[in-house]
Amino acid sequence: MSKKRVAIVFGGRSAEHEIAILSARFVLESLDRERFEPVLVGIDKQGRWLLQEEALLLQGSRDPRLARLNQSMPEAALAPHPSSPGSGASGPGALSIVGREGLGIDVVFPVLHGPFGEDGCIQGLLAMAGVPHVGAGVLGSAVGMDKDVMKRLLRDAGLPLVAHQTLTLDAWEKGRAACVERALELGFPAFVKPACLGSSVGVAKAKTAVELEQGIDAAFEFDVKVIVEAGVPGVRELECAVLGNDAPRASRVGEIVVSHPDGFYSYAAKYVDEHGVEMHMPARITEDEEREIQCLALRTFTALECAGLARVDFFRSGEGALYVNEINTIPGFTAISMYPKLWELSGVPATALVTELLELALQRAARRSGLRSSR
Repeated sequence: MSKKRVAIVFGGRSAEHEIAILSARFVLESLDRERFEPVLVGIDKQGRWLLQEEALLLQGSRDPRLARLNQSMPEAALAPHPSSPGSGASGPGALSIVGREGLGIDVVFPVLHGPFGEDGCIQGLLAMAGVPHVGAGVLGSAVGMDKDVMKRLLRDAGLPLVAHQTLTLDAWEKGRAACVERALELGFPAFVKPACLGSSVGVAKAKTAVELEQGIDAAFEFDVKVIVEAGVPGVRELECAVLGNDAPRASRVGEIVVSHPDGFYSYAAKYVDEHGVEMHMPARITEDEEREIQCLALRTFTALECAGLARVDFFRSGEGALYVNEINTIPGFTAISMYPKLWELSGVPATALVTELLELALQRAARRSGLRSSR
């Protein structure tokens, strides 16, 4: 059986660019070379697609502050009609390479956290080019990325959510005082988040009105829509991974305990301070609580039309109430990320996990290929 050619597309035009580079490294390290042949494509912050070298990615620093693409590599582009003359390759998924022949691609593993990668943009491009890809499609990716729309859909599905307010940049510029007054109704502490980013980029904890206003200002540097959420008394942060298409399954549940000075699961606590958090796997909860979280994770995954993979994050109050925090349709895939760690805890090691994700992508594409495009 010939090997499938997998394009690992990573980096991206996002504040999570560096984390995506580290995630791509872990995916590459976990790829079954007996079955799959990798092609590495990095997208820089200007949006250029560049071939990348395995050796450089594998030998790079695991510190996100030092993660970089090789900018001197040849440019690449996904041909929307790869069988057309001049594409250099036939069949879906041809990558055209400047100065070289095109490369036929069987499946793409997008490792692009945040805007232009996790929000449906690249999923739409790949769908137009007829390329199977790991993870949710355009709809699931878009609604999973936008915390405002995500919360509306989850609310309508009857899932438990923390009290929150959504602010737009237009409303903020026209009436800061009115926006702050609305947000103050949530009480303190409050958490301010850009609506369409992950990895805790732009997230701030506010204990006063001044900190709240400063946090909103800072979040609007990253997005035109901001979420302000009420803090949960006695909060514990729990996470559950989901894997599958039409019949998804949930992993064991893990817990994040933050010891970083930020006082919450910030970017620095996640990726910079090696002692910033402690992971408890499995989480220190009862079997009944774990089953309830797994059920809520699957309901969240289904309500948002997801596929392939996702990590669903929860808050548990000191009194035991559970709330869905958010879903990540391209969760962190670094060596220290919860998604692969939770599946390893559940009996699915990294190589088996990456293999199953690629198989799920191919199965989903095969099923959709039979749909009619004309009457």
